[in-house]
Amino acid sequence: MSKLPKEHKFIDLSDYGRPVARIIANSLKETSCTPIDVTIWFIVSGLIGIGCIVFGYYWAAAFFLLFKSILDAADGELARVKNTPSYTGRYLDSVADILLNMLIFIALWYITEVHFIYCILAFLGIQLQGTLYNYYYVILRNNLNGDTTSRIFENETPTALKGETQKNVTLLFGIYKALYGVFDKTIYALDANASKGKRLPNILMTALSTFGLGFQLLTISLMLVLGYKEYIAYFFLWYSLMILVFIAIRKLL
Repeated sequence: MSKLPKEHKFIDLSDYGRPVARIIANSLKETSCTPIDVTIWFIVSGLIGIGCIVFGYYWAAAFFLLFKSILDAADGELARVKNTPSYTGRYLDSVADILLNMLIFIALWYITEVHFIYCILAFLGIQLQGTLYNYYYVILRNNLNGDTTSRIFENETPTALKGETQKNVTLLFGIYKALYGVFDKTIYALDANASKGKRLPNILMTALSTFGLGFQLLTISLMLVLGYKEYIAYFFLWYSLMILVFIAIRKLL
């Protein structure tokens, strides 16, 4: 199942890796490789990218961060082509993303003179950005009969799907809630009625997709190779103000 029906798809600026991700997924369809395996690959790619940041290999860092983004899409694509959706994969993916994001900003603090507090605030900012985008995107998918593995409100431990164990789902959901709970609650407090509003127009969803992790990693990669590493944290700090702008637009609609 696609995330959205074809007639309702919008241009997702954070999803540039999807074509390559589909090629990877289709090449693995008849193999024993699982979506969890691909998730592990993207964790490794992300860690290599972070290591390259620390040691000053910025072009290599950009490559591995963008490859991580592609693999991040490939695990979901593989789950769809193999028809093996799982909450285990969904929460492992999210837990890996937030931990890698945190390490990226710690690495940026290490290689620049930007104060540690600003790097942490920038990390919190990108998490809030991503949470808002995912919040609106999941609402859209649920309203249009798209992929429903992700839920609008992650309040209760889901029941394990076929092929996964409840123990793993419960453990990973608990970790997910501990890491993402504060971001989910913050965005919900800012726009609690989003799920009751009108369907967001495609142009707004495209603009919101700049909050997607893929676009964030692309921005970080470009700023690294262009010599703007000192400004990455500040950029995401200021861009986080757009959260309030997008919420205001949504409410006006």
